[in-house]
Amino acid sequence: MRILCFNWRDITHPMAGGAELYLHEIARRLATEHEVVLFCGSYKGCQPTDEIDGIRIRRCGGAFFVYVRAMLDYLLRSRKSCDIVIDSINGVPFFTPLFSRKPKVAIIHHLARSEVFFKELPLPLAIVGWLAERSIPLVYRRIPVVTVSPSSLQELAQFGVNGHRVHTVYNAVDHAVLGCGTKSPTPLVAYVGRIKKYKQVEHLIRAFRAVKRAVPEAELLIAGRGDYTDLQKEVEGSPAKSSVTLRGEVSEREKAEILKAAWVFVVPSAKEGWGISVIEANACGTPAIAYDVPGLRDSIQHGETGLLVPSGDLDALAKSIVLVLTEAQLRGTMSANAVEWSSKFNWDKSAEDFRAVLEKVANGRVCRSV
Repeated sequence: MRILCFNWRDITHPMAGGAELYLHEIARRLATEHEVVLFCGSYKGCQPTDEIDGIRIRRCGGAFFVYVRAMLDYLLRSRKSCDIVIDSINGVPFFTPLFSRKPKVAIIHHLARSEVFFKELPLPLAIVGWLAERSIPLVYRRIPVVTVSPSSLQELAQFGVNGHRVHTVYNAVDHAVLGCGTKSPTPLVAYVGRIKKYKQVEHLIRAFRAVKRAVPEAELLIAGRGDYTDLQKEVEGSPAKSSVTLRGEVSEREKAEILKAAWVFVVPSAKEGWGISVIEANACGTPAIAYDVPGLRDSIQHGETGLLVPSGDLDALAKSIVLVLTEAQLRGTMSANAVEWSSKFNWDKSAEDFRAVLEKVANGRVCRSV
């Protein structure tokens, strides 16, 4: 097949996240058998064309105009050279059903809704994004959808997306890079991921004050790409600031080292599609703590591979961190469970599941697959 993918970013984008990793890992495996082209937004210093892991990449349009340029590129260039379209929706859809008659599959990791749009964007853009997302059940009513977790599947059904057309294909991790290693000699709490407002990393810094009182030797390390301005202010105002490290963006090797050394991994996000960072931490033998929100309640097995606490409850978040840091037997059991749990998720399996969806769509057979 000749597969054309639309996504607002590619894996090299400075703000690439889990959605870009997911599409890249799936697409690079599809590219071993099929022709795969990715149309995505450009960024400062990028090449307009590229090829990575067998995926031909065309970058054009920047953060917002990529949607218009995608439609124009398709109508003027791509429609005659593709057999099937993958429409990866990150809040704002590409609206491919309005301009393409080719078989299509949409990817929706989670709905942004007001929790993300009005935290991440200026008000006018937030309203536009919110309205665009609200149109998905109507515009994509006949399009098969791939999502990444039971929470997202349920959310889409409640949103009005036809449940019989939704397929679940899980996120996964690279087990060749990740694995158990030597833990830090002192209690280390870690967060590694993008620094975005809806990720609520400041909640972890605030909760760490209570953790530090209960476990004086505890350290907190925060790493990942993004703007640290607000977090730096939060740390400066914290009595535990001498024990907090804001590492900034790290390489994949450095990320693995942090996850292996950490005693516990914490994700205070308002919502996730799945929580790929949780499974990465688990693969390193590190249990995770998160708010009991969509996506994270799927990637964490409460009481087995980590703990879930009520969303926004900083006291409960701190107490859960202290519990894992101070109870060695509990931490050891969760660590072993986490490694076993993470082993269930690998990219080859996910790519095979996604390929099966594409083949059904290409052959005109669409059915629910969970």
